Amino acid sequence: MRVVALQSGSNGNCVYVESDDVRLLVDAGIPGYIAQQRLAAIGRDIKKVQALLISHEHADHVRCMGVFHRKFSLPIHITKNTLAAARSRCDLGGVNNIQSFAAGAKLQFGHVTVETVPTPHDAVEGVAFVIDDGRRRLGVLTDLGHVFSGLADVVASLDAVLIESNYDPDMLARGSYPEVLKARIRGPAGHLANIEAAELLANAGPRLKWACLAHLSERNNAPHIALQTHRQVLADRLPLHVAGRHEATAVLEVD
Repeated sequence: MRVVALQSGSNGNCVYVESDDVRLLVDAGIPGYIAQQRLAAIGRDIKKVQALLISHEHADHVRCMGVFHRKFSLPIHITKNTLAAARSRCDLGGVNNIQSFAAGAKLQFGHVTVETVPTPHDAVEGVAFVIDDGRRRLGVLTDLGHVFSGLADVVASLDAVLIESNYDPDMLARGSYPEVLKARIRGPAGHLANIEAAELLANAGPRLKWACLAHLSERNNAPHIALQTHRQVLADRLPLHVAGRHEATAVLEVD
């Protein structure tokens, strides 16, 4: 299995995953032409993607869903409630190939099973994804809300993970955000702090081979701070990568 975070953060999210001939995209928060260019740079044709999976209705995950659908003929897999909320928040344009799923359901794409994991993030019906190709399991776990019951078990079942490491508590406390927004971020429907993500990884067990820190805040975090926090907890136990806010990661192998 191979994975590329094409972009990650509040300015837009999109993740590419492939296993043999199955190719998937998770979320569509970046312009279609950028996704197309970044996939072309690694020799991949976006029009050969079989499905676009949508995690929740926030604009940084869904704003370009309609473009991905119309320009590249991608079927969209989304819950009914998330679709309704997305239509109310964004001008999606014409979208007619919708494959609805229930949060918590398993989706099948050839030999690949996608498990949808309900999250307590402040969305109508948010989900995270576990992608299982029968050999390896990859988690795409962002916008989680808090460390909810069962999340540690999900992480422990994985061979690799893109995991939200959104903010540094000290930077958030000292920063310029209004108090109501700070409370939302650190609250039970917000985001995971660096230390929370690090502690989840520390308890994951031997199966987990690497982690990619994702959805870093632009104002309340920095890649070196996120990595420093994780290294303080994990030492050199795991290879760590960071998903960028303005560029794609390298191709990450799930061996």
